[in-house]
Amino acid sequence: MSETTDPRARHQELVQEIEEHRARYYGDDAPTISDAAYDALERELHDLEDAHPELAEPDSPTQTVGAARGETGFASVQHRERMMSLDNAFSIEDVEAWFARLEREVGTQEVVCEPKIDGLSISLTYENGQLVRGVTRGDGTTGEDVTANVRTMSDIPETLSGDHIPDIVEIRGEVYLPLAAFEELNARLLEQGKPPYANPRNTAAGSLRQKDPEVTATRPLAVTTYALGALEWGQAGADARAETQAGIYSVLAGWGLPVSEHTRTLSGVEAIERFLAELEDKRHSMVHEIDGAVLKVNSRVVQGQLGSTSRAPRWAVAYKFPPEEVHTKLEDIRVDVGRTGRVTPYGVMTPVTVAGSTVTYATLHNRHEVKRKGVKIGDTVVLRKAGDVIPEIVGPVVAARTGDEQDWEMPQGCPSCGTELVEQKEGDKDLRCPNSQNCPAQIIDRIAFIGSRGALDVEVLGEKAAAALVDAGVLSNEAGLFSLTEADLARVPLFTLESDSKKDGIERKAGDVSTNGLRLLENLESAKRQPLWRVIVSLSMRHVGPTASRALATAFGSLPSIREATEAQLADVDGVGPTIAASVTRWFDVAWHQDIVDQWAAAGVRMEDERDSTVGRTLEGLTIVATGSLEQFTRDSVKEAIISRGGKASGSVSKKTDYVVAGANAGSKADKAEQLGVPILSEVQFVELLERGPQQD
Repeated sequence: MSETTDPRARHQELVQEIEEHRARYYGDDAPTISDAAYDALERELHDLEDAHPELAEPDSPTQTVGAARGETGFASVQHRERMMSLDNAFSIEDVEAWFARLEREVGTQEVVCEPKIDGLSISLTYENGQLVRGVTRGDGTTGEDVTANVRTMSDIPETLSGDHIPDIVEIRGEVYLPLAAFEELNARLLEQGKPPYANPRNTAAGSLRQKDPEVTATRPLAVTTYALGALEWGQAGADARAETQAGIYSVLAGWGLPVSEHTRTLSGVEAIERFLAELEDKRHSMVHEIDGAVLKVNSRVVQGQLGSTSRAPRWAVAYKFPPEEVHTKLEDIRVDVGRTGRVTPYGVMTPVTVAGSTVTYATLHNRHEVKRKGVKIGDTVVLRKAGDVIPEIVGPVVAARTGDEQDWEMPQGCPSCGTELVEQKEGDKDLRCPNSQNCPAQIIDRIAFIGSRGALDVEVLGEKAAAALVDAGVLSNEAGLFSLTEADLARVPLFTLESDSKKDGIERKAGDVSTNGLRLLENLESAKRQPLWRVIVSLSMRHVGPTASRALATAFGSLPSIREATEAQLADVDGVGPTIAASVTRWFDVAWHQDIVDQWAAAGVRMEDERDSTVGRTLEGLTIVATGSLEQFTRDSVKEAIISRGGKASGSVSKKTDYVVAGANAGSKADKAEQLGVPILSEVQFVELLERGPQQD
């Protein structure tokens, strides 16, 4: 925010800045700030005008619809009926306030709820059922004639089908580029040495506004229609379904136009809030980007009663999801060495808040991905963080480049030990440090991984603790981890007291092992009793994750048996296969790997699978997917319950899935199960299945 405190001066600053961003967004299809940042500017302007009504002019951005400015190369066409914008709701409280206003003014109303597709608004005019014009929204009154480009889109019929075809109708919709097509297009652009698009919305806008329709034809644009503008039924007679908003979708579909399959007609704010939560949960499973939902009063009569402001209907509102994409500066690109030697580039950015958390670092996966995304050090980049997903740098904001940006090159040597980086096999996308025995970064990462929840879940044993143990010379690798003593930890500054202290009547001197150090020893002792499959995971064999580890533990029963098994015997285990079998065999062929297992065994780490004879094989041969929040099970324990009874715990729903266990907020997996006809179980039914197995009719 500007330091300007004078309201009038700040108002002028905001108007100028917003208009400049509108020109880039609607004119060049190359915005230099994120949608969230733009929304924040508009909100500030709106609040300023609320506090100082004398500043609100008719041409203020709060009163007008954004549009391209100046010569665009397309003919201007006036809409028969104005295309309006939508007011925004940025929180559930805003939605509740909008709904409360409806109830005060017109009573309780049914509300049509639909996804807000992040694309480009379009108006399609049909005369006597024939497509005659396609026009962008523009400023709401006048738009650009893109008819030739619209005709290249397979989603848009040249002739309307069905009954009740009007003499004239304007059909409103949203043009978008499917996410898969966006990725493919950017890959082609980079191969040609051209800068990539920042996001699917800009790509769709740029594709629809190409001067050459043949270029547009190469882009698989799609459209979803959602409203009617000017309408003259003529002799065909009006279609009664068009008297409601929900009915309009039936009319549009009957004419052969695409409509959203996610639209719902709901009553009451509680039902609307549930819809919004469900939609946000499954937003990433859709074919297109969405940035929220649109809520509309269902009755067209009531819509007319509520009317509009100068820029937006009062009977509709756009609910915006919390931003998952923001813009920030890529200050540097560095590399990280993982526990298996994989060297991964990552971006160091100006800290920015996205999806509720502050992000400074984001993975760039590998050197090929850096090239594919086309990012340079110093770029303004699009950063995406979807819920709990790891932050991702989507690509550069090319329009924001100054010329000072620098290309990045992958280092030739390991940043931790200096060893020359290599491909594991020819053509690998990843480079690796082959010095797995002595590379400090790999050793520290492997030790820290042992403490993670997915491995042996050792509290206190994180990255900082692992580094302290290695730096102090107490551990040279993970072999001696479970043999650590108080005397060992007394040599590690992180785990010793800096000064004398007295607690609970016990005097302790500087240099004594700290409470955290004692907790580490206790937790390591408890970790020795973890199930065999977790021990296997903790050995950091390449390709051997939880699923393969469970399968090996179940099939062989002990680590010595796995160690002695042939590659063919390992590969024959369901859930293992040739690649994992070869990796396990190669791992045990290394002498210092064998030493790790021997030292762990000598220290009392479990080497055999402790089977519970009271647990029956009730799920033998069944594939089960658990989704949503369960009351009696964690994510790990529900998998354990399935696998220990002979079942397969899968993460995705397919025709081969036997059951889906749906907890609270089950989301898209439950939806897919319903589509495929896969039985959906409640938690109570799942517990019964665990005990009795599938009951025969």
